[in-house]
Amino acid sequence: MVAHEAEPNRVEQQVEHHVAAHLQGTVVVVEVLVGARVRSGSVLALVESMKLHHEVRAPVDGFVAGIHTAVGDTVQPGQRLFTVAAASSADGPDDPDAPPVGVAAAPHGVERPDLAEVIARHELGLDASRPDAVERRRRVGRRTARENVADLVDPGSFVEYGPVAVAAQHRRRDHDDLVRRTPADGMIGGIGTVNGDLFDGRDARAIVVSYDYTVLAGTQGHRNHRKKDRLFDLAERMRLPVVFFTEGGGGRPGDTDTGVVTGLDCMAFLWFAQLSGTVPLVGIAAGYCFAGNAAILGCCDVVIATRDSNIGMGGPAMIEGGGLGVVEPTAIGPIDVQRHNGVVDIVADDEQHAVALAKTYLSYFQGAVGEWTAADQEALRDVVPLDRLRTYEVRDALGLLFDEGSVLELRRDFGRGTITALARIEGRPVGVVANDPSHLAGAIDSDGADKAARFMQLCDAHGLPIVSLVDTPGMMVGPEVEATALVRHCSRLFVTGANLTVPMIAVVLRKSYGLGAQAMMGGSTKAPLACLAWPTGEFGGMGLEGAVRLGFRRELDAEPDDAARETLFQQLVGRLYEHGKALSIAEWFEIDDVIDPADTRRWIATLLASTPPVTGDGRRPNIDTW
Repeated sequence: MVAHEAEPNRVEQQVEHHVAAHLQGTVVVVEVLVGARVRSGSVLALVESMKLHHEVRAPVDGFVAGIHTAVGDTVQPGQRLFTVAAASSADGPDDPDAPPVGVAAAPHGVERPDLAEVIARHELGLDASRPDAVERRRRVGRRTARENVADLVDPGSFVEYGPVAVAAQHRRRDHDDLVRRTPADGMIGGIGTVNGDLFDGRDARAIVVSYDYTVLAGTQGHRNHRKKDRLFDLAERMRLPVVFFTEGGGGRPGDTDTGVVTGLDCMAFLWFAQLSGTVPLVGIAAGYCFAGNAAILGCCDVVIATRDSNIGMGGPAMIEGGGLGVVEPTAIGPIDVQRHNGVVDIVADDEQHAVALAKTYLSYFQGAVGEWTAADQEALRDVVPLDRLRTYEVRDALGLLFDEGSVLELRRDFGRGTITALARIEGRPVGVVANDPSHLAGAIDSDGADKAARFMQLCDAHGLPIVSLVDTPGMMVGPEVEATALVRHCSRLFVTGANLTVPMIAVVLRKSYGLGAQAMMGGSTKAPLACLAWPTGEFGGMGLEGAVRLGFRRELDAEPDDAARETLFQQLVGRLYEHGKALSIAEWFEIDDVIDPADTRRWIATLLASTPPVTGDGRRPNIDTW
């Protein structure tokens, strides 16, 4: 830097300041000459110590009155290097904004070449820098991965891990091509807040990951596997839920810079599966989701899929490679198959709807909300008909009983005799299990038992109390249902219910018969915090009609004609009903009370407010994927 010559007569009668070395080192630069005008903070010299250059600065505005060192000198702490004579304010620089002598004007913002390079590199991975990729998504009516992530997380809350990573293909592609065509190695991931407007910022944090279908068809590359490993480790260490957009074609065979042969030692699947039961896992599928991508999806607690999704453990290439023929990707695991077989929990209209559903689902595991409304509870009195043989819509009971707009049903199209849903009561999240009398009269079949047991595991793992609405004639019977391994499937419901650590409350709406009713209550009417019944409740070791036909066969067969036999049958059923109706059972204290349906919500809210919170953290080693 060029030093400024000072006017001699302006150095006179000034207070002198001695500038000393503050560490041991060698003088490598002297920036000024005697008489140079300097400002406070001006760099006078650079001293090298342990391969770093340390600045020696002027203590005041003034002039250099003396230089006591030279380039190449080794100096010690406290050794005088300069003398600076202080100047009055009238002697200061003409331009108060001018940089002090010895200091170059500091560049600001992107004018710094190092920062400019970093910013430019990050911008190359953004949608604005990839119009062709964005247009390809638009042509198929889809959003980009970054648009989905931005829609999910709260504005300004997302910090991304590995955004400048590229595909491990340096042996087959040049660096510029990799940077421009494989940003983030096809996977966006980081930490942000979700539903931060409802919950405290800390409680609302989540790991968010998305494969990017515009980069090598959203395949699982070597480096994005490493990114997943990093994020899954953070999820476990920080106890953060994971939301994963899984669109993509599975493993990527084209990476060349991996140093592996099979890749079977990849840790991503191990570590993600180990998160099951520890933190909530939310999977979102849109478009094609095959092979390894589908395996990630299948490990999730909940699977949300769009109507145009295709989900399969093998895509067209794997099917053809296995000698099984050539199939179109749209023929593999379409939504009409996957929603009815239980793979998909919630069907979304499109990606925007899927993101909204994911936010709603995740909110149940983030805590209670402060604002809520409830329907007129007196309407519950008319949900169950007086005619005990008349069916009704049990979902009406859910809509009335729980906070308005808070019921989110899972796996609606699978195991249709059983309803599983997340809901809130006075803002507090709960899990709901209910029998649906419109399907098999509410009898529990294999699919229904699996559905309920798995949902109980989900609630137990994450600390959600369970409300069980019972109306079942028992376990389904018959040769056909036994061929589905009913014995094992129904027993799953017993084993899971008996080992719950979260509170359960049972409310019998109408039928409570046999093993099925016991299984819905966790094994016994005494297992829940309370076992309540509406006035329409009826109890027995088996269905009344079946009990009469089996227990009174001799008396019925003795009747001379059909009319007399039917009259006797109805009399016997009526007698058993009086003996097994809810009020009679409550007299024997086999249940806790028979209540006005309009009082159900108050009962549940009181019980839940009386129980200590259950965090659910690590309560189960995993949640059954089925």
